Amino acid sequence: MNVTLIQNAAATNGSRRAMTLMEVLIAVTITTILFAAIGKLAISTARSFVALGNYCDLDRASRAALDLLSRDVRQSRALTAYTPTGISMLDNNNVSTLIYNYNSSTGNLTRQSGSGTKVLLNQCDYLNFNIYQRNPSNNWSWYPVASNQLSTAKLIDVSWRCSRKILGQKVNTESVQTAKIVIRN
Repeated sequence: MNVTLIQNAAATNGSRRAMTLMEVLIAVTITTILFAAIGKLAISTARSFVALGNYCDLDRASRAALDLLSRDVRQSRALTAYTPTGISMLDNNNVSTLIYNYNSSTGNLTRQSGSGTKVLLNQCDYLNFNIYQRNPSNNWSWYPVASNQLSTAKLIDVSWRCSRKILGQKVNTESVQTAKIVIRN
């Protein structure tokens, strides 16, 4: 009877096999490759979501700045000062002056009025104002206004480009915003 138990125990131990070193190495390699691919996908997806969020925020800020600038230009009485990075306008009631100024070192477009200063755009890479007369030529190109003839300016052309950094790299850039705004008064 003892012989039978010993034979059964030997048969049971022989049917249990452990994994060899080669099998363990192959399993670890496959698992590592799988986790690396999942990690790369997660990082790529997160970066895409952040880029999309930044683009939407830049677009929202640009729309808000353009809406305010357009309203102010259309309701202004006249242009009082001009540089490629700033304009100054007399409001419709001849009471106060509105000043839009772009500072390239800070990347901010600010609006100054009697009530204070407000930053409309930040992280702006480029901003440029141009002024023209209202009447276009035959081929629809506009006549520029000399800086000493600001009273003839009836059209303000503005364009800018803003961007942000994602994980330390400037990879998310908004398309150039541009508008031609007519002084109505």
